[in-house]
Amino acid sequence: MAQSAVVGITEHGNSAVLVTVATDHRLLDRRRVDLTADGLPTHPHHHEGSWAVGRYLDSPWARPVSLAEAIALVEQVREAAARGADDALAALAASVPVTIAGAAIRVCPELPPTIEERIADNRAQTFADSVMYRKALATAAESRGWRVYWYDREQVFEDAAKVLGCSDIKAALTTMGRTAGPPWQATHKLAAAAALSNM
Repeated sequence: MAQSAVVGITEHGNSAVLVTVATDHRLLDRRRVDLTADGLPTHPHHHEGSWAVGRYLDSPWARPVSLAEAIALVEQVREAAARGADDALAALAASVPVTIAGAAIRVCPELPPTIEERIADNRAQTFADSVMYRKALATAAESRGWRVYWYDREQVFEDAAKVLGCSDIKAALTTMGRTAGPPWQATHKLAAAAALSNM
């Protein structure tokens, strides 16, 4: 059976860690990518959106912004993230020696349907930006013909341990990281576990 790979993804702000693991459990690639360029805000729902509806105005970095401006800014960041995700996954696919068959991305909570509603909802605006970046990555993966797996970060280490048939997943992931060298941090281990759990 031909080798393939799964890329596990963890996002933080507008960046993401991609850890690609072959179906024989070899670590193939580990990289961090930025989905948007300097000059764009990283959390437009949470920051500019909140300022537009009167939240966090006492913070030292707050500035006046209208709701229409905030909505337009969210759209601008979303479009930039879509391009960044496409570019990042294309570069990854070109640099690994096997076909990537899937991408594992953290499951997204439900959000109100419109940007305005997400900004207005005090709970939704706190994670709407993270969901925006995850969905950009999922769309980019699907456009490449990759299967998208949605993982639960509370369950993923247990699932990875079952795939490896081991009782100490932390030790197994630490050993995997030694092949790549530093940095091999908690985000890398989570992404690796996500890839493994979907083999």
